[in-house]
Amino acid sequence: MAAISPLLVECPEKRPDWGIEIARRAELPLTIAAKVDKVDRSYYKARIKPLLRNPLIEFIGEIGDSNKAAFLGNATALLFPIDWPEPFGLVLIEAMAHGTPGIAFGRGSVPEIIDHGITGFIVDSIDEAAAAIPLAKALDRGAIRRPFRGAFLGGPYGARLCRAIRRSLGPQAIRAWRPSREKDPPRAASLWRCACYLLVNACDPEIV
Repeated sequence: MAAISPLLVECPEKRPDWGIEIARRAELPLTIAAKVDKVDRSYYKARIKPLLRNPLIEFIGEIGDSNKAAFLGNATALLFPIDWPEPFGLVLIEAMAHGTPGIAFGRGSVPEIIDHGITGFIVDSIDEAAAAIPLAKALDRGAIRRPFRGAFLGGPYGARLCRAIRRSLGPQAIRAWRPSREKDPPRAASLWRCACYLLVNACDPEIV
């Protein structure tokens, strides 16, 4: 993936325009993956589409779960320039699952998700975000993924979650689906859209 900083959002409160400005100031490529909902189309046409003329910026539209592993895992960092108190940054957790650091504005749940300087960087401005991108390259991707495993799979609770996935999907599907694979496990999108993506990737073979 050529993108230095993928962006997975396309609505006003997620501020893709800030993400584009961050990439512009850092002089690094940005790939935006997003579905533009009907309610946001006027915003996209008026505020975002004109910014896509910059050759550093690529808009690839909505991507499926089968493509997220490569999109997130091969990026230097995930930009999360939110402008609202996000209650739970799912995309940050998805990035952590692949060892990709997040660069996020410190609103909502962000300070609870990102361990500043370890799993990413919490910033307060566009300039701080741009300056954090080269720092993100030096972070240990194994150290980024470890808190994800501990938070979601630590102890008996995590074991029970993995076993629940096993009962739903079957052990062969679970063992077959890893971040490096391109295909989704059978029925994953309909049964455990979030749980499978976050948990199956990290379930230990001993558990499942």
